Amino acid sequence: MMSPLDQSHLKYINAVAEDLSHSECRKAAYLCGSLEADCSVEFVKQMLKSNVEHRGDASLFLKALILLLGRYDLLRKLYKVGRSDMGLQSQSYANVFPTFRVLMVNISDDLPKKEVEDIKFLLSNDIPREKMESCKTFLDVITELEKLDSVSAESLDVVKKCLLDIGRIDLVKKVNAYKKPESSSQQLNCQAAMGCCAQAQPSPQQQCSRAAEIKQRLHQQCDAKVVVSLPVCREPSRRSLLEHYNFNTNPRGVCVIIDCVGQDGGMLEETFKALHFSVRHLKWLSAEDILSSLRDMSKQRDYRYDCFVCCIISRGSTNYLFGTDTYDNSLPIDLIRGLFTADSCPMLAGKPKLFFIQRYSVADLVSCATANYQDENIEVDGCNGQRSRNIPVEADIFWSHCWMDECQLKQAQHHSVYLKALTDALCKAQRRKTSLLDVQMELNGAIFEHNKRNPGAAYNIDVKHTLLKNLYLE
Repeated sequence: MMSPLDQSHLKYINAVAEDLSHSECRKAAYLCGSLEADCSVEFVKQMLKSNVEHRGDASLFLKALILLLGRYDLLRKLYKVGRSDMGLQSQSYANVFPTFRVLMVNISDDLPKKEVEDIKFLLSNDIPREKMESCKTFLDVITELEKLDSVSAESLDVVKKCLLDIGRIDLVKKVNAYKKPESSSQQLNCQAAMGCCAQAQPSPQQQCSRAAEIKQRLHQQCDAKVVVSLPVCREPSRRSLLEHYNFNTNPRGVCVIIDCVGQDGGMLEETFKALHFSVRHLKWLSAEDILSSLRDMSKQRDYRYDCFVCCIISRGSTNYLFGTDTYDNSLPIDLIRGLFTADSCPMLAGKPKLFFIQRYSVADLVSCATANYQDENIEVDGCNGQRSRNIPVEADIFWSHCWMDECQLKQAQHHSVYLKALTDALCKAQRRKTSLLDVQMELNGAIFEHNKRNPGAAYNIDVKHTLLKNLYLE
């Protein structure tokens, strides 16, 4: 028969479990080491009872749980104390639950539904679809990853990668603090136990100030053959003049469209004219003519526009565009970007530079030795260079590169799914006043869905950017 003290603890356990919501029950179960997704009130009661029986201080355990769940009303109701009263004893609660589980719960609380969906998209090849569909929160995702032994207290690389890819640098810092020496971890635990881990998110300036230094992570959707890299700067909840690029000129920018295939250039022209850009539409250019035209634009000294857009449709190989030439004449893709960096084109320094490349792939017949174009004034990310191809080399650049097999051009009335989805998303962005990063997210989704339906005609996307502010094409 239980002692009166045990009866008192059981009373508290029942009161806590019966007052928790389903999501709070889920968090309580996870903190106690359970990976069960369906946490009924009775299950939580039994789990709490088991934990209390194996701890020396049942009161400390229950109070720490209530604090982590942020249920200060229960703290006052059951123990007649408030949050401020517990502050004096905060160190006592710091190590009640595993630091790793405390961190995961607090990260889950700090991620809105949209960002959880972004993470689910990134991990869609790692977690079975039926399991992923049942995941509603980040904690649900972490639970599935733990079951697969992809995440543990000692292995957080997957978590860091996902948070970095969706631009939550503030949360990456918390993960790094957890992995630092014990003093940092104890401080994190103490903050978490007192409910301080859900701090206000850093300002957009703080989040984006190091954007150019952060390497974009590439995630390959193997089943759909979509390669995407999500933004390093997430869209802030409020907009101010300091948070986004200004568009004060009329036209707001210049857009050059180079169509060496004869497809979809007109559609792009109509779209960017509707967005109030001055459009220059060039057709059937050789690789040399492409370079010459872009170099002339980069050398302009009276660049009065607030934005530059470059769209190219061409055959090519992994690192080169061919224009209308044979494979013996080619243009290094990275050279295109290099023409418009701040060093090469000072008039565009601090202004957004957007690149949308549609490449129809042919065999990689061009080697580094046969590349024909170099410029002593332009630093090229070529095969002999030391710089990684993973990120643009300068700030304020957005790079969206799509490729698919050349054979699709042989289809009657062929149109690029990528360019169609891009123009559709841009038109919606103008009406809804959404950012360029949301445009790319919508574009990624359209390509992903296309590839699922047409695995034999898949598109691939390489997205990276060093935008330091949000960009709204209103």
